[in-house]
Amino acid sequence: MPTPSLILCINSGSSSLKFALYVMQDSREDVLARGAVENLGGLDGHICLQIGAQTVRTPTGGAWDHHAAIGAMFDLFAAHRIKTPQAVGHRLVSGGPRHVRHARIDPQFLRDLREAIPFAPLHLPAAIDAIEAVGHHYRQLPQIACMDTAFHAALPEIAARLALPRPLWDEGVRKYGFHGLSYEYIMSVLPPPAQKGRVIIAHLGNGASMAAVVDGRPVDTTMGLTPAGGFMMGTRSGDLDPGVLLYLFAQKGHSLSTLEDLINHHAGLCGVSGGIADMQRLLQERATNPHAAQAVDMFCYQARKTVGALTAAMNGVDTLIFTGGIGEHAAPVRASIADGLKHIGVRLDAGANACDAGTISTPDSPVTVGVIPTHEDLMIARHSHRLLNEL
Repeated sequence: MPTPSLILCINSGSSSLKFALYVMQDSREDVLARGAVENLGGLDGHICLQIGAQTVRTPTGGAWDHHAAIGAMFDLFAAHRIKTPQAVGHRLVSGGPRHVRHARIDPQFLRDLREAIPFAPLHLPAAIDAIEAVGHHYRQLPQIACMDTAFHAALPEIAARLALPRPLWDEGVRKYGFHGLSYEYIMSVLPPPAQKGRVIIAHLGNGASMAAVVDGRPVDTTMGLTPAGGFMMGTRSGDLDPGVLLYLFAQKGHSLSTLEDLINHHAGLCGVSGGIADMQRLLQERATNPHAAQAVDMFCYQARKTVGALTAAMNGVDTLIFTGGIGEHAAPVRASIADGLKHIGVRLDAGANACDAGTISTPDSPVTVGVIPTHEDLMIARHSHRLLNEL
């Protein structure tokens, strides 16, 4: 029987670091503490730690990087007499072609991870920094990689293969899919009958994607080689005609770096609205700002089309789940997406939707529509606990 574990879960971003401490024992999954370091490198950066009802918030100044943030996090633990964790689980967006399973991090894994940076250039450098920082403070502490790509490893080749020359597939150029930890969690809490049916999970946040799952196995997803693919997001374009990039490169003189910056940081809701990426703000301004209104309408239109496409891939749909920041809290967005899906059996209860209820479909709706808050850090804790006890 697995022994109790204190697991530290880390989710590293380019300018932030989120963390949570879980006590894992049999069916017990308790959060001991959680916190974040926000705006790393910025003058208004800060670190906060929440333990029960107590929240501690400390300014960081402008010189902090991931190494400093990890050090400050461990210092906060010590100050509050929190024991050193038995393992650290890291959310990794991608491990490239070599690593699509949750695994123990060793020197070879870390070398492979550096080579995989082109598969997730916005995310992996920060994750590598955090891994190295933990190792600097606690050299012998086991570290676990929890892969967002793991959930999609079993995608059918017909869905994962891109329409490119075959040698590129052998080099790892394929659809990987992301938000896998979120999808894993949602599937784990669905009622057993739904787990055995045809499910579409819409993870809608600043990064947004969807997955189609049949009998618990993924059959398709929206993001591709990198998290920039799929439908439009907060600052990412989603799928583009490749000719657009060729045009911008050849005719407008864009470099590779400016193209990367464009499609990842200045496109999506931000690009269409004229600078606003936050959905709540867009919803507040859409009555007076036509660009904001258009951004919201485009997002809902593309999401609606995506649900239709994934329904076709599964020959129908039994359950549609909304999760992520937008999926959980933006009732108007859910309503707009669902309004164009009545032909496949989606019928929303307006009152239930308005209050973000767990089930927002009508009793007679052929498709059950739900809202489930996701818990990616809990999935990190679960996998880390399991792998720690397998060592």
